[in-house]
Amino acid sequence: MLTDYHLHLRPDEKDARAADHFTVENASRYRERARELGIDELGVSEHVHRFAQALTISDHPWYRHWASDDLDEYCAFVREQTDLRLGIEVDYLPGREDRLAELVATRDFDYVVGSVHFVDGAIVDLLGDERWRDYDVWRLHDPDTVWRRYFELLADAVRSGLFDILAHPDLVKVQGRSGPWPERDPRYYWEPTLEALAESDVAVEFSTAGWRKPIGEPYPDEGFLRECLALGRVVALSSDAHRPDQIGYRYDEAVERLGALGVERIAVFERRSRRLEPLG
Repeated sequence: MLTDYHLHLRPDEKDARAADHFTVENASRYRERARELGIDELGVSEHVHRFAQALTISDHPWYRHWASDDLDEYCAFVREQTDLRLGIEVDYLPGREDRLAELVATRDFDYVVGSVHFVDGAIVDLLGDERWRDYDVWRLHDPDTVWRRYFELLADAVRSGLFDILAHPDLVKVQGRSGPWPERDPRYYWEPTLEALAESDVAVEFSTAGWRKPIGEPYPDEGFLRECLALGRVVALSSDAHRPDQIGYRYDEAVERLGALGVERIAVFERRSRRLEPLG
């Protein structure tokens, strides 16, 4: 089985309206592309910050800028008009765990994808977007501080128990080695997260999206993934697609890499329940 659970029905642009992208026609385009690639399980996990209800979690300027759509309308559309699994991508925000839990628990999700995009209020993956330069973590902190805090927050996200899938676990490397990069070996920073994963049952995402970013490699680093597998963590396979043509991006290579690491089964979700199916 192949899955693609971390995908978005609309691109990130502000003018990409829900009315234009949360449609049967658009969902069918994603489904058709998945069918061409032999992907059995397809699920949508829109960013929580695009929904007005997210303002009950955070009033960060990023949220205030984006949060306009109705979360319940999104859930109803996916459940009633598509055959996609219903998910959501939720930022881990320390101190807001109760609010995050309430937002998630009152909806009928198949799975919840947890990610760290914010380090102490600054954003990790702006990739040079000048409109948000005042919130660009790489302008505000040195690489050592960013990497250290990122993996500490990722550990807290794991321990929160809020999430079924840990998204792009080393997103902090997104800028690539030619950009801001710590002097220490990246393995130095992983330890807090690995300690948390040793006590958790969250699935770790293997995301092919990194191949589309400056880093030019999947998330997570192969060494990090080896450590996760040694701890008994299971893998969820995704592309983080924002357009139909990104579905299943470089999955042939992904399956080959996972197989070489001894991954024989991947996580499949339904209404917050997980089972394992053969990777194929």
